[in-house]
Amino acid sequence: MPAETVSPPASSPVGTPVIEFDAVRKVYPDGTVAVHELSLDVREHELLALVGPSGCGKSTTLRMANRLVEPTGGRILLEGTDVTHADPVALRRRIGYVIQNVGLFPHRTVGQNVGTVPRLLGWDKKRTAARTAELLALVGLDPDTYARRYPHELSGGERQRVGVARALATDPPVLLMDEPFGAVDPAGRRRLQAEFRRIQQEVGTTVMFVTHDIEEAVQLGDRVAVFSVGGHLEQLAEPLTVLAHPASDPVREFIGEGAPVRMLSLATVQREDLEPADRVVEPAPEPVTLGSTLTTAFEAIAALSSRATGRVPVVDDAGTVVGSLTAEGILAALRRTADAAQTADA
Repeated sequence: MPAETVSPPASSPVGTPVIEFDAVRKVYPDGTVAVHELSLDVREHELLALVGPSGCGKSTTLRMANRLVEPTGGRILLEGTDVTHADPVALRRRIGYVIQNVGLFPHRTVGQNVGTVPRLLGWDKKRTAARTAELLALVGLDPDTYARRYPHELSGGERQRVGVARALATDPPVLLMDEPFGAVDPAGRRRLQAEFRRIQQEVGTTVMFVTHDIEEAVQLGDRVAVFSVGGHLEQLAEPLTVLAHPASDPVREFIGEGAPVRMLSLATVQREDLEPADRVVEPAPEPVTLGSTLTTAFEAIAALSSRATGRVPVVDDAGTVVGSLTAEGILAALRRTADAAQTADA
């Protein structure tokens, strides 16, 4: 599997809520309703993806969590405390925040950027430097190489990594991310998605992630919240449920006709999908690993279009061939995945 392939999310967490929106509204002075009676929770250690068309209120929802936008009504609780009762500056120092254009201080080095909030909180130089080095390594940037560089010396993807490191500097309970990879080229974006998912699962940070891209939402999210214009929450469910069983016409319209293809990235190759290993014709093509996403398997089989055989070997973690996979096997796995989503939704 290529290193940049995004692994399918784990099952939806059942932990306690870290953020709770209770009948939250945002209405602007001209009468525009940005968010309409929103009630949802963000659970401990999960990545909740907020997705929908422009003007649906997803970014407004995110910014109300750290009071960059003040709600008109309802309650927003962070670890049980109403955020509107908290000092906004102190609140924002507790919540990591990453935006599309990063917002690094251009006159400060990478190390100084990452250490911004720890310094504001009074950490000493030794502790700040150690945490900065730890986080740069976590996001895949060698501290000895990058800590003394300035933002203009970095690529777009490297700046985004520094932005993530800075947001995680004080181990916040929540990380808010607003289209964080939108300005990065497609190949770099996929690598960042995979790297960030690894970091989030390793660190266990609770994340609210805004995107306009349903592909990104289903690949990264433990759950997906789909909004429609006017700030209405149309559906909140695991990615497979959203793709296989959209709850309303606005959800169906937003997903479009590519749902089966997107489901390939969520389903995995299992033994029950395989044919006997002895049906692989020599010379055997590059194998796929048991448990790989169907996207990886589909790409492998598509590469065989010029060959007489349309099957690839499948190996276990030890490298032993355990069977062969055909396009029919992929279809069977896709149907099994859709059936599982239907059962979970019932």
